[in-house]
Amino acid sequence: MILKQVLTFGFLIGCISAANADVTLPAIFGDNMVLQQGMVAPVWGKADPGEKVTVSVAGQSASAVADSNGRWLARLQPLKADGTPVTVTISGKNTLTLNNVLVGEVWVGSGQSNMQYSVAGVLNSKSEIAAANYPKLRLFAVKPFGWPYPLDNVTGKWVECTPRTVPGFSAALYFFGRDLQQEINQPIGLIHSSQGATVVQSWTRWDVLMTDPQTKKQAENRVKQLDDPAWVAKEYAAATAKYKQAQEQATSSAQPLRAPKPEWLGPSYINRPAGLYNAMIHPLLGFAIRGVVWYQGEFNAGDAEQYAHVFPKMIVDWRQQWGEGNFPFLFVQLPENGPLETQPCNVAVREKWAELREAQSKTLSVPNTFMAVTIDTAPGGELHPKNKQPVGSRLALIAANKVYGKQIACDGPTFDSMIQQGNAIRIKFRNAAGGLVTKDGGPVQGFAISGADRKFVWGDARIEGDSVVVSSPAVPEPVSIRYGWANNPLVNIYNKSGLPASPFRTDDWK
Repeated sequence: MILKQVLTFGFLIGCISAANADVTLPAIFGDNMVLQQGMVAPVWGKADPGEKVTVSVAGQSASAVADSNGRWLARLQPLKADGTPVTVTISGKNTLTLNNVLVGEVWVGSGQSNMQYSVAGVLNSKSEIAAANYPKLRLFAVKPFGWPYPLDNVTGKWVECTPRTVPGFSAALYFFGRDLQQEINQPIGLIHSSQGATVVQSWTRWDVLMTDPQTKKQAENRVKQLDDPAWVAKEYAAATAKYKQAQEQATSSAQPLRAPKPEWLGPSYINRPAGLYNAMIHPLLGFAIRGVVWYQGEFNAGDAEQYAHVFPKMIVDWRQQWGEGNFPFLFVQLPENGPLETQPCNVAVREKWAELREAQSKTLSVPNTFMAVTIDTAPGGELHPKNKQPVGSRLALIAANKVYGKQIACDGPTFDSMIQQGNAIRIKFRNAAGGLVTKDGGPVQGFAISGADRKFVWGDARIEGDSVVVSSPAVPEPVSIRYGWANNPLVNIYNKSGLPASPFRTDDWK
C-alpha cells in the first residue's frame, strides 16, 4: 500500500510538472537510432496538455495533440531504407532534433544471462572487438531493472557499433545482427533488454500470469512474500551470512569467489513476477520492430511443464501488446550443461535441461516462431559458454531465410516420424536435404532405444538418407527412441549444411 501511494504521488507530481514542460521523448528515441522500414513507426513523448507536436523526417510529417496527462503519439508512414542518415525533428513549443538516424531493420533481443553475456567474454574477443566497426549497425542496451508496475521509460541510448561500444553489448545479439546485416545488406538496429538469472515469469505480463491457476497461485504467493518487509529482511540476512561464509572459504583456500552478492528483494527485484516485463519491455511497446530474438530457459530448468505453458503465452501477449501482429519470434534452444553423460538415459532420472529443450520445441506450435539449435556450442557443459558466434550465426540464418526470403539453409535435422520395422525403429527427419551425416564422420551416437519396460540402452544406429535406423539385441520389441535426451548428451547427427539435429524423444513417459 505504501509503495502504491509513493507511485501515485510521483505520478501526480509528474502531471503537475508536465503542465509546464517542454516536449520530451523517452530514451528509446535518440541520436543514432534506427527506425523500422516498411511499416508505420509510432513516435511518442510528453508535452503540455493540449499542445500540438509535429514529427518530421524524410519529407513527411505527422502530428498529435497531447492528452490531459501530457502524453502524445504521432505515427510516421512507412519509410524506406537507403542507407543514408536522416534527421528527425520533433516540434512543439520547443524543438528536438535527432541526428544520424537510419531507416532499416530493428530487432529486440531479450532473455537471461546467455543473452546478457557480453562480447568482451567470448572466444577470440580481442579480434572480434577490433573488427566490430559497423557504422550501419546500431546498438541500444536497456539498463536491467525490475518494478512492480509498468513503467514508461528505460535507461539507455543508441550508439554506432564500434570497437569502443561493442565490448559490453550482448554477444549473441551482436553476432546475430552482424551476420544478418551481411546477408541482407540493410541498416540494423539492435535493442538489447535482458537480465541474467531470471525466470520466464518475470518477463511475462501480470494479467497473463493470472490466467493460469498454477501461475496465478505462484505469482500471488511470491508477491505476497516480496511485499512483506519481515520476510525480505530475513531472506537478505540469510543470503548475506551465506555470502560472508563463501568469502571466508575463498580467502582461506586462495580460490576465486564464485558466490553472487546478496540482492535486496525490494521493488526492483529481478525475479518479481512480471517485474522485468514492467520495467524492460513495457516501455518499448509500440516502437516499430521487425521481430524478437530470445535466449532464456536455464533458470526454468526443473519446471519444464510450466515453461511449456508460460513461454507460448508470453510470446502471444508480447505480440498483442506491441500491436504489430504476429511478428517473427526467434529463440535459442538450450545447449549442453554439466558433465558429459555417456550412459543412456533412465526414465527414473530427471534430465532437467532435456525436458526444458522439449518445452522449447513445443513452443514452435505458435505461429511464426523459429528455434536455433545449439546442442554443440557448450561441449564443456559450462553454464555460460563463450562460443556465442554460432548462436548468433544460426539465428541470423533463420531470420535471413524465414523473414527475408533468402534461399539459404537455416534448419538442422528435426524429428518427423517413427516407424517400427521388426526389431528396429526408423526415425525420419525433416530438414535433411542431401542426407544426414555425422559431424566427425564416425559411427552415429546419441540414440537410446527402449521396449515397453522403459529401460533404455544405447542403440546400434545407421544413417539411411534422411532417416536413422536404430536397433539393439537387448530390445527385441522396441517402442521408443530418445536422441540427445540428457543435460549434456553425446550426439553427432547433422545435415550437410553443418547444422545439428535437435534432441527429441518419441515417448511421453514421466
